[in-house]
Amino acid sequence: MAVLVTGGAGYIGSHMVLELVDAGEKVVVLDDLSTGFRWSVPPEATLVVGDVGDQDLVTRLIDEHGIDSILHFAAKIVVPESVADPLTYYLNNTVKSRALIEAAVTTGIRNFIFSSTAAVYGNAQADLLSEDTPLNPINPYGRTKLMTEWMLEDASKAHGLRYAVLRYFNVAGADPKGRSGQSTPQATHLIKVAAQAALGQRPHLDVYGTDYETPDGTCVRDYIQVTDLARAHLAALRHLRHDGDCITMNCGYGHGASVREVVDVVKKVSGVDFEVRYSPRRPGDPAALVAKVSRIRSLGWEPHYDDLEEIVDQALRWERALAERKAA
Repeated sequence: MAVLVTGGAGYIGSHMVLELVDAGEKVVVLDDLSTGFRWSVPPEATLVVGDVGDQDLVTRLIDEHGIDSILHFAAKIVVPESVADPLTYYLNNTVKSRALIEAAVTTGIRNFIFSSTAAVYGNAQADLLSEDTPLNPINPYGRTKLMTEWMLEDASKAHGLRYAVLRYFNVAGADPKGRSGQSTPQATHLIKVAAQAALGQRPHLDVYGTDYETPDGTCVRDYIQVTDLARAHLAALRHLRHDGDCITMNCGYGHGASVREVVDVVKKVSGVDFEVRYSPRRPGDPAALVAKVSRIRSLGWEPHYDDLEEIVDQALRWERALAERKAA
């Protein structure tokens, strides 16, 4: 059987494809390449350029390749952009996910793994957010993801589709073997942007908000390394394939770092004291998001890269590799 990975040419999706290929899986990638890159898909996987909302295309791929599982990463993910342009986010993240879920149901797909987000928790007031924390997203991005979680729950009850929802906290770093990383030029991930500032690819780093109710006034996030995250998906896939129950899981390390702390680590690892500019808060940013991760660990998942300096070093090395690729 084969696995369909939507958004498999993007940042997290490409790392998932690498892990699946390394595990000996047959992989089909469906990506419209709007933010992904053809070169990020390894030759062992089959790349199909198309729209995840195209049900006829998805149905044909499922039939042609004998797909039994879908891992759904394709989405728009920038919180401030979702506030400014919510309808585009509802189209890409909710409407097209609904089409994909319907294609999965009508073709008898057994397993569906969904890339969700900690943004579904909103401004939850808890030191650690468990999967049972009340859900109250404060931005359209989080709402679009929560709506897809609801659709999966209802489709499972009605049609027997087995699913796993993985709620990501802040994803960072790059493939330790240097095969993939965060490659979008205008990405907003803090560690990537700070790495670009350290390497002189940006004139400075903007920090948004210093008046949050956190120890140093800046946002606190739980940073999970991207290969560890991909391996969490593998654990979820094995769970479903062994007739495990539908499950929703946080993906993080269970501890956070503030924006100021991340900036200090990037300066230390890079050896560059780049300029930092402080600006007002961005709309839709919660003060702190840190995961309780006992549920994902119950599947046998253990992190291998839970070290902020190592994650930053991976990001810096990937930025240098991207610069060399562009110069070639």
